[in-house]
Amino acid sequence: MTTPAAAATAATAPHEANAHANQFALLKQRRFAPFFWTQFAGAANDNLFKFAFTVMVTYQLQLSWMPPAMAGLAIGALFILPFLLFSATAGQLTDKFDKTKMIRFVKNLEIAIMLLAAWGFVRADAVVLLGCVFLMGLHSTLFGPVKFAYLPQVLDARELTGGNGMVEMGTFVAILLGQVAGGLLVALPQVGHATVAVACVLLALVGRGVAQAIPRAPATDPGLVINWNPFSETWRNLKLAHGNIVVFRSLLGISWMWFFGAVFLSQFPSFAKEVLHGDEQVASLLLVVFSVGIGAGSLLCETLSRRQVEIGLVPLGAIGMSVFAIDLYFASRALPPSAGMGLGAFVGQPAHWRVMADLALLSLFAGLYSVPMYALIQLRSQPTHRARIIAANNILNALFMIGSSVIAGALLGAGFTIPQIFLFTGIANALVAFYIFMLVPEYLLRFIAWMLSHFVYRFEIKGDEHIPTEGAAVLVCNHVSFIDAILLMAASPRPIRFIMDHRIFKVPVLGWLFRLAKAIPIAPQKEDPAAYEAAFARALGVLREGDLLAIFPEGAITRDGQLQPFKGGVMKIIESARAEGIEPPVIPMALTNLWGSYFSRIELRGGENVAMAKPFRRGFFSRVGLNVGHAVPPVEVRPEALQQRVSGLLAA
Repeated sequence: MTTPAAAATAATAPHEANAHANQFALLKQRRFAPFFWTQFAGAANDNLFKFAFTVMVTYQLQLSWMPPAMAGLAIGALFILPFLLFSATAGQLTDKFDKTKMIRFVKNLEIAIMLLAAWGFVRADAVVLLGCVFLMGLHSTLFGPVKFAYLPQVLDARELTGGNGMVEMGTFVAILLGQVAGGLLVALPQVGHATVAVACVLLALVGRGVAQAIPRAPATDPGLVINWNPFSETWRNLKLAHGNIVVFRSLLGISWMWFFGAVFLSQFPSFAKEVLHGDEQVASLLLVVFSVGIGAGSLLCETLSRRQVEIGLVPLGAIGMSVFAIDLYFASRALPPSAGMGLGAFVGQPAHWRVMADLALLSLFAGLYSVPMYALIQLRSQPTHRARIIAANNILNALFMIGSSVIAGALLGAGFTIPQIFLFTGIANALVAFYIFMLVPEYLLRFIAWMLSHFVYRFEIKGDEHIPTEGAAVLVCNHVSFIDAILLMAASPRPIRFIMDHRIFKVPVLGWLFRLAKAIPIAPQKEDPAAYEAAFARALGVLREGDLLAIFPEGAITRDGQLQPFKGGVMKIIESARAEGIEPPVIPMALTNLWGSYFSRIELRGGENVAMAKPFRRGFFSRVGLNVGHAVPPVEVRPEALQQRVSGLLAA
């Protein structure tokens, strides 16, 4: 049963989605802005507290039981430990209770922890502060599932990429500001510890105050019975995530990104000192460059994805991460030795510009890699289990980050240099990415579709809001070229299964792509009755699963550029679906200006119209389009009427 609050959210979100032009406009809306600033304040406070404590232990306190070299490792391990122990419980709590109430509870907890931490800073009590590190890790563990489960509940599907990009950007800016503030405040003579104490409490209070303005986000599974055993529930969450193989492998992809990022972040101080021959300010500059790159990549995602969940950006991000990680090795391996340089001297040497450019671009591509993956998980996860799947993600992230530290430490112990570790990580990233994209070909297919629609054509889509974001539907489109299916892939945030002429599978490269996309081959009934019936049986299975099915009702690619009569196959599909109680809407579509392109049958060779005869026939960036019409109820579907609708869309 839908609650009034849920109904209000559902009614408001699409309206507000159409009202804003880009992701920054979300900062003016109550459903997003208070949440964004609550998250921002929490991330800043986490890092102000941790960095100030790390500096205090490293430079100001003399503790025999925690030497400076071990301080960062101990603090990092204590912060990550709650993610392993309590993420499963946090996911359950988020699914069971109103997410806004969960956020306010977590922010109340933060105030209590920061009051205890303030006492620890004033007394310079490392034991108390270590306890607070663990508690702040618990605070972040509880907040993690809420953060990523809240967004898809209040944002439209077309806003998820932009919303996630804003949150990702805000998080890294908050991390940067928190660390800078923590380092500066704790170093103030006489008053440093007290100033940090006050700043931590004030940030916690600000976060709680802003959280009060977050609108209600009702529970998605209020009847859930909590399993308080973290070990059995962790295993159950991982199995739950594994139930959707695309989501689970995306979780592994995100966890790998954290493995990759942790290698670089953990080595910045040593890299700055031992390889770049810079001082602490140079180490801080590397962090600034990395954070700005992540933020820029995160914000670029909405622009590059046409405001939809575009997982085609993930392979692009993976390629950039590997290229610039490997180039960072070459840029830094032959730097001349020198005395410790300050910030001005470091920036003044052109040899260091390439290092900073590699680091900025590496992190920018990491932003392009991670944001679409997070959005995909939010979009494809079952709403009642979404927070628990996010919790499984947090568990995997923590395990991969621990693995990153262990492997990096082992490589350093074996005599590898830091640039060599960066080289190893870049090569490993390429291998892991290739493996993931072969396991989940949707990423590779979307990447090819994205590249084609951005660098071969200028692809303009009108009416894409008519493509259903959930549930079964049949897409019908005119058939102009050999790449029509790839362009339709680029237009839809959801995977599409195509019914295609069996002969197209014999075309080099394209045939391999369509087999990878699990397209359904169909042969004429007179030619191969068994293959004909098998194709319709598989098509019905697609609709039964609640997915999108596309068909080109003309039956073949046009040879004269004109719309051909629609055949009756679409009626057979609709009637079979209705016989099983499935009522899929039919979405008419029209590809425009593709006739005359390299992939259309415009060339005449030996008295026959052929395609792909003249490379770059219209050059790059020629304008093509897709017009999407309103859904047609299945009871109104007729081939002639659908043809008229598509014809009208061609003229629009």
